[in-house]
Amino acid sequence: MRKTISVRTTIVLVLTSLGLGIGATRLISGDNIFEDLNKFKDVLSLAQKFYVDDIDSKKLTEAAINGMLTQLDPHSVYLPPSTTKQEAERFQGSYQGVGLEILALNDTIMVSEPMGGGPAAQLGILSNDKIIRIDDSSAVGYTTARASLKLRGPKGTKVTVTILRSGVKQQLVYDIVRDNIALTSVDVALMITPEVGYVSVNRFSATTSTEMVAALGKLQGEGMKRLVLDLRGNPGGYMQEAVKMADLFLGGGTEKEPHKIVFTKARVPELEEVYVAQSGQEYEQTPLIVLVNNGSASASEIVAGAIQDWDRGLIVGETSFGKGLVQRQWDFQDGSSIRLTIARYYTPSGRLIQRSYDGKDAEAYREEAFTRNESEGDNLDHANDVRSKADSARPKFRTNGNRVVYGGGGITPDYIVKPGDLTEGTKDLLRRDVFYSFSTAYMDAQGPALRSTYGTDYQKFDGSFTVSDGVLNDFKAYVKSKSLTIADSVYQKDGEFLKARLKAYVARSLSGNEGWYSVMLHVDPQLKKALTLFPEAQKIAGLDKTSGSKKIN
Repeated sequence: MRKTISVRTTIVLVLTSLGLGIGATRLISGDNIFEDLNKFKDVLSLAQKFYVDDIDSKKLTEAAINGMLTQLDPHSVYLPPSTTKQEAERFQGSYQGVGLEILALNDTIMVSEPMGGGPAAQLGILSNDKIIRIDDSSAVGYTTARASLKLRGPKGTKVTVTILRSGVKQQLVYDIVRDNIALTSVDVALMITPEVGYVSVNRFSATTSTEMVAALGKLQGEGMKRLVLDLRGNPGGYMQEAVKMADLFLGGGTEKEPHKIVFTKARVPELEEVYVAQSGQEYEQTPLIVLVNNGSASASEIVAGAIQDWDRGLIVGETSFGKGLVQRQWDFQDGSSIRLTIARYYTPSGRLIQRSYDGKDAEAYREEAFTRNESEGDNLDHANDVRSKADSARPKFRTNGNRVVYGGGGITPDYIVKPGDLTEGTKDLLRRDVFYSFSTAYMDAQGPALRSTYGTDYQKFDGSFTVSDGVLNDFKAYVKSKSLTIADSVYQKDGEFLKARLKAYVARSLSGNEGWYSVMLHVDPQLKKALTLFPEAQKIAGLDKTSGSKKIN
């Protein structure tokens, strides 16, 4: 990856002046800003002196900031100190604690998953363990947030956790020394056929490209010849990490005509950037399919847009969210911050991915992405674009292979595939999370025997364990005991999915995300369709169907 325009010095000067509160006001808005600031100061001062009740000036200031940002765009936001800290951890890729994913269930803190390599996992804490005490305090009745706060702490400090485990009579006491815990952005990397690898990425954090290279290396060692990259539900993150990911699969072009990955346009020209690919990456000839849906946004759309514009592979799923704005974060002394939109980004063909937000409040703007009425099917020429009737009003672009694509509304897939048509009854069960609570009770009874039989071998479990009709009947009885009324037709229509969901929770208890994905991908319509499309993906990329290498004419 190469950035063709260097703006480091300019950005540092701009950001420094903003951080110090001097100079930058003239650069950005001119002298009128001082009159506006004086007006705000006067209003706040009058309220503090004369309002009928005491006021919280900090609260009013934050409300004013929020109100101001809502007049700009849906993605310019104010973050209070607690949110700023959480977001920093989420995207920087680590925090300090014990390394447990936990969930409050019926007043009990359950271990969903010990994070591999973390201090809790190294001591032998298992999925489905119940945390009943943290240090000298009972954890019964704790919320997930409260328990998490107690478990986190500075690296090197100790916390004592008391656990109940099914099949073990006595309480288990663990003294855990906290450490740096990696927050991974690659959920899983596994082989789903002898030759097809699958990688799911949940966000673009500071460590994503490093994780991705490691995941691809692992899969290549296991025989990967083709790849499905799953960006469904990925809300984005760091643009630079998206560029690095796209660069893994794109050739660099020539010195005169380098292959762009993404470029930005801004009101302040010094903030504009162009990123281009570099040749010589190991996976430039690997046949590729990218999965997206309406929750795929921002950095995810940079990757999908570059792959689509260069005809490097196929995009499969549902039209992505449509966020083509670039934010930069400024931090304040009290720990709060703002994220301000500074530019728009464009795909290699020149497409702006940002949907229109004019005349829409934030809720209507977001809801719009999830209420499209798309028609399933082959969309290689984008004739099935959900906005086809309005396409004359949308800018038209061409891919490297001269296929039509449209700007201004997210990335529309080359093959539109919906996620599956579940009954409302099953959707209600998913919302109420009864699958997890039932599987917890099931593991209390069967966990020791299952761990003895399968250990952490997710492939062995997936290949031989089945959810019997008897277990499904037990699940029906459990649902009924929760005062939920689910018609028999729900179990008949969605039986395969229901059994897979129950099996996946058991698999996750045994072997984490690899267990979960290895089961759920069997009932994933979008993935199933993607696996049939590699011949087409290789055709548009100009790759030989057998070797994956470029054809020589």
